[in-house]
Amino acid sequence: MNPPRADRLQTAAWAAVGIALLALFYALSPILGPFAVAAVFAYIFAPAVRWLVGHRVPRPLAVLAVILGSGSILVILLLVLAPTVYREAIDLFGRLPELAEHINTRVAPWIEERLDIDLRLDAESARAWIAEHWGAARDLVPIVFGRLRQGGLAVIEFLANLLLVPIVMFYLLQDGPHIVSRLRRMVPRPMLPRTLRIVHDIDSVLSEFLRGQLSVMALLAIFYSVGLWLAGVKFALPVGVLTGLLAFIPFVGFGAGLVMAILAALLQAEGWAPLIGVGVVYSLGQLIESYLLTPYLVGERIGLHPLAVIFALMAFGQLFGFVGVLVALPASAAILVGLRELRTAWLASRIYRGEDRTEEAEG
Repeated sequence: MNPPRADRLQTAAWAAVGIALLALFYALSPILGPFAVAAVFAYIFAPAVRWLVGHRVPRPLAVLAVILGSGSILVILLLVLAPTVYREAIDLFGRLPELAEHINTRVAPWIEERLDIDLRLDAESARAWIAEHWGAARDLVPIVFGRLRQGGLAVIEFLANLLLVPIVMFYLLQDGPHIVSRLRRMVPRPMLPRTLRIVHDIDSVLSEFLRGQLSVMALLAIFYSVGLWLAGVKFALPVGVLTGLLAFIPFVGFGAGLVMAILAALLQAEGWAPLIGVGVVYSLGQLIESYLLTPYLVGERIGLHPLAVIFALMAFGQLFGFVGVLVALPASAAILVGLRELRTAWLASRIYRGEDRTEEAEG
């Protein structure tokens, strides 16, 4: 079999496998949530397991240590941050009428004078709306627990999925090398070199982006929380943490965080100082993210454009729900590598190089 025909057969085989996996994934998406979460965490923490195994720690013990350590960190963060974020969010919610009055007395006249735009807000309507929903907002936690007690099956399903995540993660980390070895043996021998190269390229793109982006998110959450606290913004912690977490979605995290920080600064009614501080913090944060954190931690060579990330998250979320959001970036990495392969094949094709026409002209 000549090489061009082998390449065409390999491309057709990969296309058929991709279509079949996509159809299967769509059919099973309602039950894939815990498996997708476990796979993402297993991929993130696989280097830690390899490091421990390389230092002569038995693999089962290394996997257990990584799962327990990462789970403990997540639980501690949740217990520390959740009550603070909840209290400050409730406080921010209750002071929205003050924000409307502040905009009417200080911001709206300035905008009307220079831009001739009437930006008056109805503070009384805001106060009435807050009064109507204030009790529900303050009693959100009891309401949620009450609904959970009523929906017994939903609680059982949630707990089962929650317990399933570390179990699936354990087996993926423990048996990962064996699974990869078995899959490798199933690949036809003529296709093996190119298949391994494609898989390596996908892993390179995904690992650089995913692990690097998680580091960027954590560092930005710390930077914005500390920066807003130093700027005197009272809601520094929840706004900073949410800005860092939302940085996973390009542009959205920065924009949403900036809007929340401005609203928090306006609610303080302490003049221009908090607003100037917010502007300085978010300007520095954008510069640090764009010119320091992203180039060094994520890498500029991965090729995942921010707009492609946004489109992938929205498209996969629309098609597959929560599971689609989890697998959007791995799928994007695979699609990116596939597009690179198609581009290489196109540039090497006889049609692109005009060899068919040349032969016809000579004939």
